[in-house]
Amino acid sequence: MNINKYNQHLQNNTFSTLFVGQNLIKLLAVDSTNTFLKDLVSKSEPLPEGTVIMADHQFAGRGQQENTWQAEPGKNLTISILLKPKFLPLHKQFLLNMAISIAINKALSKYVPIGITVKWPNDIYYLDKKLGGILIENTIVGNAIKTAVIGIGLNVNQKEFPENLESKATSLHQILQEDVNLAVLLNEICSQIESLYLQLKTGTHTFITAAYVDKLYRINVPSIYRHNGEIFEGTILGITDLGLLNVLRDEKEVQFNFKEIEFLNQ
Repeated sequence: MNINKYNQHLQNNTFSTLFVGQNLIKLLAVDSTNTFLKDLVSKSEPLPEGTVIMADHQFAGRGQQENTWQAEPGKNLTISILLKPKFLPLHKQFLLNMAISIAINKALSKYVPIGITVKWPNDIYYLDKKLGGILIENTIVGNAIKTAVIGIGLNVNQKEFPENLESKATSLHQILQEDVNLAVLLNEICSQIESLYLQLKTGTHTFITAAYVDKLYRINVPSIYRHNGEIFEGTILGITDLGLLNVLRDEKEVQFNFKEIEFLNQ
């Protein structure tokens, strides 16, 4: 794959990081930054950990369970980051998800101090609207994670959304009523991800879990959900070690796996 045909390869950029974002590949257009990065990993020389793919226009972005992610070209942040968390046992892989979610939360909180939460498992919310999403795709060898491709999509300078998304999505521009510098925001996100990733590497887990639970959307708030077609009222209490959602339902604590429970707008 001749990547130079598609992008400009930026070395020695001004990122204030040790490795995340130091190898930055910018694309004008791509179907999916995650797919592009996974192809690079499988077809080319070993890429340095922390490599970032950034696209001005991602025309087939993907979310959880093959949902599509739509973003207006040039207005938003659509990136993928290569990490190599071989130190993380498989049964603790959700810790990476939590670390990334908290890192993005921390970066965004510098712009919007109040109202940013994480909708389990990994959507970024402002109040009751989606601000962004994360898609982590792991390559597993034996009992270890060889590589993790971290896809991040954030609505940044998009002023308007399609009619079917108006009530569900928002952007930093809509919240702040001004544009945000994408390069500065990317630097902040890379810095926060690197910091939490390095702490994860030292075996420091407790505070990451606590920080994630503290930022959970609708934590300890009775809300309406759907499971197997049945609508019920429940209260999110936290998560299990495997990342399952703990919900109080009919005075009993119940665990839900990914995509087993749907949040309903009230």
